[in-house]
Amino acid sequence: MTHPTSTSPSAPRRVLISGASIAGPTLAYWLDRYGFEVTVLEKAAAVRGGGYAIDIRGTAREVVDRMGLLPRLREAHIDTHRISFLDAAGDTVGAVRPEQVTGGESGQDLEVRRGDLADALYAPLRDRVEFLFGDSIATLDDDGDAVHVVLDSGTHRTFDLVIGADGLHSNTRRLVFGPEEPFHQYLGHVFAGFTLPNELGLSHEAFIWSEPGRSAVVYAYERSEPVHGFLTFVRDTPPFEAFRDPRAQRDLVAARFPEQVWQVPRLVAAMRASEDLFFDIVSQIHLPTWSRGRVALAGDAAHATSFLSGQGSSVALVGAYVLAGELASHTDHTAAFAAYERRMRPFAERNQALATGGGTIVVPTTRAQVDARNALLRDPEAMARELATADAEARRATHSSLTLPEYPTAL
Repeated sequence: MTHPTSTSPSAPRRVLISGASIAGPTLAYWLDRYGFEVTVLEKAAAVRGGGYAIDIRGTAREVVDRMGLLPRLREAHIDTHRISFLDAAGDTVGAVRPEQVTGGESGQDLEVRRGDLADALYAPLRDRVEFLFGDSIATLDDDGDAVHVVLDSGTHRTFDLVIGADGLHSNTRRLVFGPEEPFHQYLGHVFAGFTLPNELGLSHEAFIWSEPGRSAVVYAYERSEPVHGFLTFVRDTPPFEAFRDPRAQRDLVAARFPEQVWQVPRLVAAMRASEDLFFDIVSQIHLPTWSRGRVALAGDAAHATSFLSGQGSSVALVGAYVLAGELASHTDHTAAFAAYERRMRPFAERNQALATGGGTIVVPTTRAQVDARNALLRDPEAMARELATADAEARRATHSSLTLPEYPTAL
């Protein structure tokens, strides 16, 4: 096959980034600043707005500060006031501040809608970087000198490097590394997320109803906005058979929540009728290497931490910054990819471990765990002592365990 000639060594390196959520635009921002020619490919028709809340904390906060985004993100900060926990009958057992659960720092962490972060990342790029929406990679051919890409639209393009920043179920990773299964670590939970009307007039708070291995959640931002509902449950094996069948997904979730208490029936009904249902499993990605040839991975495609860690977006921000900096610091992409992985892998793995080191406060899996948590919640002083532990300090240390490197001065 004859391919277009690749760029000359003196030309700015052309980079294709697949994915325009968090890691992709962050990487595009820094590569553009370093003089690379960047194209961002996104299968959605536009940058996705709305969405559930994500946290930016620790080292990631410094990344958005260096990007000049702190003022905008402070304005978008949701500032959830409390998380209330309910017993089987739907009665409130007790409440805590969000940072008591996450190990974050009050007044320092940023909590924003995922879409607000995506918009903030996209805004400085819209007139500087090429975005191709509504398309994705069909084939990749890395011939050692360049990567020749065919898109689903039929377009043929050639790039010096391709970066897959296309999420947990990365298409780029599949094309280059093979099927997801060998790299996928299932953490035993299935969830369904959706929105529903804010009929209770809730604001800046969340309610969590729990029975062993099951949780029903209502999460409210502004009183004038819809609330986010989540139905989460433990399952020994991933429900792969339901992934391509929306009706099967709804049936599977509904069958696990038969209770006629609190808002559970309303949540189930809203889930069944939802037009924005997000159904997935709680899982991580563990790869032996994050690059192959002229293709590398970033964000969840490389090192998904899962929402149980609370760190997916933060680790994606940091990883994108480091990858761009290493590419700017090395003339050889192989050396840059190796340096990126040396810096980021320990940080990513420490944050992945947060998802498997507990979680019984939010997602108790046994009756004993539910009862122990509720007993603590009924005694606020005991709960405060339980949460103000060395584990909470360790979580905060993990959030900031990578010192952000200084890279060559950006353009």
